[in-house]
Amino acid sequence: MTQPPLADAVDPDAAVPGAPAEPAASVGARIRDLRQARGISARALAATLGISPSAVSQIERGVMQPSVSRLIAITDALGVPLVAAFDPASDRPVEPVGPSGFTLQRAAQAADIVLESGVSFRRLTPGSSPGVDYFESVYPPGASAHGADGLFHHEGYEVGTVVAGELTIDFEAERVILRAGDAISYPCSVPHRLHNTGATDAVAHWLIVHA
Repeated sequence: MTQPPLADAVDPDAAVPGAPAEPAASVGARIRDLRQARGISARALAATLGISPSAVSQIERGVMQPSVSRLIAITDALGVPLVAAFDPASDRPVEPVGPSGFTLQRAAQAADIVLESGVSFRRLTPGSSPGVDYFESVYPPGASAHGADGLFHHEGYEVGTVVAGELTIDFEAERVILRAGDAISYPCSVPHRLHNTGATDAVAHWLIVHA
């Protein structure tokens, strides 16, 4: 039987293992573009977030990196999924490539965004995924998604699996420590805080489902 042609839904040069990803716009510039596209002023966004307009300006200019909780609050306020802050193409429909109708993203094409305290996010979804955010997070030792003692909540339902290291999640009445292979799910409306109290990077994959 004749073998089908090897599927390669991206440019061959971009698919070479280890090839650098295309430079991504900073998360601040992306937030500014999303805000302006929706006709929301920096002052109005600042009022919604409970921060100063100068803080919004510093985030958009890349002077200050938002925390994980701040980035989620911003995307919620703008009415966009979290992945919209990762990639300008995330809010545009992606046509499947090839006769099998799949969409493919090579490892080298998924750029990281680095937030406050060194936490990084990488989008895992190839193409668009309405109603769903799927991403990888890396928390360096001592890094947190929120302030030292505060909890935060947001929109959606969250499912996470720790791939490496140890990740701690604080809820109002209890603390859960997740290690490699452990999984957890909870409504994002439940106040929580993610942080790494271990000695190595904590890597986790997250699925956020929006109502």
